[in-house]
Amino acid sequence: MNPAEARIVASARGCVGARFRLHGRSVEAGLDCIGVAALVYGVAEPPAGYALRGGRLADLLDGIAAAGLRPADGEARPGDLLLLRPGLFQFHLAILTDRGFVHADAGLRRVTEAPGAPPWPQLGHWRKP
Repeated sequence: MNPAEARIVASARGCVGARFRLHGRSVEAGLDCIGVAALVYGVAEPPAGYALRGGRLADLLDGIAAAGLRPADGEARPGDLLLLRPGLFQFHLAILTDRGFVHADAGLRRVTEAPGAPPWPQLGHWRKP
């Protein structure tokens, strides 16, 4: 892992343990997957007003681009932002680490680092240039 990837992974791990909160934007008050990504990648004003399910993919992709992330070719690397599809009408963001992935787990009601690869289809991955 290069130094930039290590900083992103360390920032993501700093969110682990925060409670899950839809539209949450701080470790202290709680985070959702967009809140985790916003903190990790330094996005000052992430989108708001979305539902847990049923969002528009185009809106999510616009937000990722506005955050300064670029689509990455090849295999995902630690520090990359993953766009996942855990359900038919649901999108989810996670940060890849060297041990697995950090994400806001609504079922566990907290941000966690899960080991291994995400169990959901991956729609793409992005990284800071």
